[in-house]
Amino acid sequence: MRLLLVEDERALSQALVNMFEKEKMEVTAVYDGDDGLEYALTNAFDLIILDVLMPKRNGFEVLKVIRENKITTPVIMLTALSSESDKVKGLDLGADDYLAKPFSFKELMARVRALLRRGQSTLAIGNRLTCGNVELDITNSAIRANGKEVQLFVKELGILKFFFERIGFVSGKEEIINRVWGLDSDFTSNNLEVYVSFIRKKLNYVGADFTIDSVRGIGYKITLNNER
Repeated sequence: MRLLLVEDERALSQALVNMFEKEKMEVTAVYDGDDGLEYALTNAFDLIILDVLMPKRNGFEVLKVIRENKITTPVIMLTALSSESDKVKGLDLGADDYLAKPFSFKELMARVRALLRRGQSTLAIGNRLTCGNVELDITNSAIRANGKEVQLFVKELGILKFFFERIGFVSGKEEIINRVWGLDSDFTSNNLEVYVSFIRKKLNYVGADFTIDSVRGIGYKITLNNER
């Protein structure tokens, strides 16, 4: 999981970085609103943790621009402003959660996990997964939509299952390769692109209402048509 942490208190920021890294999360830490906004607009993250009172640009301003740019990444706001009106303002601007300082690391971590779980919006029924209008039949290695069905090869099934379990999140190429081919595999990202191309064609054939978008320098992300 890739997190963007925007927090100007250096000691707190480092403590949070240490906590998240112990949970095997990749953290990018910046210390003012301008840098936070730039990273949020130009990189793909699974979650943004955003302080309110910061130099150059406050968290409310950053959040407003993020949402205006159609970035739907979950955002947790951290702030010493604990009044109800401040909380309502953050939520109205598009924050997913709001945590007043001082807070416990355990509580923040619990909220992070809850948001990441919520973002995985795939519906699982038996040995099937659904995303948008597409059903992935794991038992029979096939996808179905609009009355059409197409078979998947074993690795295509593994890749698509991985994507379906991470709706709304960016899947790194190395992460996909490690999951589908194994940690010791010498399989390359160029070969992965070929598999993704085949999967895209099969999704197009059944009329999927989402796309597998490339995220430059990182990997892939499923985007529903109604999110564009």
